[in-house]
Amino acid sequence: MNALRVFVLLMLALMLSGCGYNSIQKQDEAVKAQWSEVLNQYQRRADLVPNLVNTVKGYAAHEDKVFTEVADARSRVGSIQVTPELANDPEALAKFQAAQGQLTSALSRLMAVSENYPNLKADGLFQNLQAQLEGTENRITVARNRYIQGVQQYNSLIRTFPNNLTAKMFGYQVKPNFSVENEKAISTAPTVDFGSGTPAPAAQPPASPAPAASAH
Repeated sequence: MNALRVFVLLMLALMLSGCGYNSIQKQDEAVKAQWSEVLNQYQRRADLVPNLVNTVKGYAAHEDKVFTEVADARSRVGSIQVTPELANDPEALAKFQAAQGQLTSALSRLMAVSENYPNLKADGLFQNLQAQLEGTENRITVARNRYIQGVQQYNSLIRTFPNNLTAKMFGYQVKPNFSVENEKAISTAPTVDFGSGTPAPAAQPPASPAPAASAH
């Protein structure tokens, strides 16, 4: 009896392997890892925002509209509950993408405002944050592109015969992907190149009040 059970299990394993079960499992795990990297890089960017905004405020405190836009966009990103199921829910993924796109646009406007403040661009802390933001945007682009390709490969795999039968048997479904219509907006990194263009007249940080003259 035990020998028969082992034989049946071996035959079942061979059948599943021939129907793409192992390949589906492997690709599904790869997509999960790629999604985690996307989230890591977006979180890295969100963590940079407060320091970046505070640094710019030191030289451009009156740019309230831009600061509000950045704060609101970051708040929307933070309000999305990131769970493993998010990547499998088309509506939730679309909301996530839209929120990240809004933060991208808000950061672009923040960096554009910085063009008017040469002293800000010369600030060492700002230059460091600028470099971190630029690097993070590049990492986001790479991570997102890898995820897009991974989802495409996974979806093609589970829709191809006989893999589609195995996928249906074990509940593997087509995964949603980043939408094409919003891809241009979400993939546009904020402008952080300050090497060209003629800056506008500098707005200096407010001077400290002169000490009051002592009375005699």
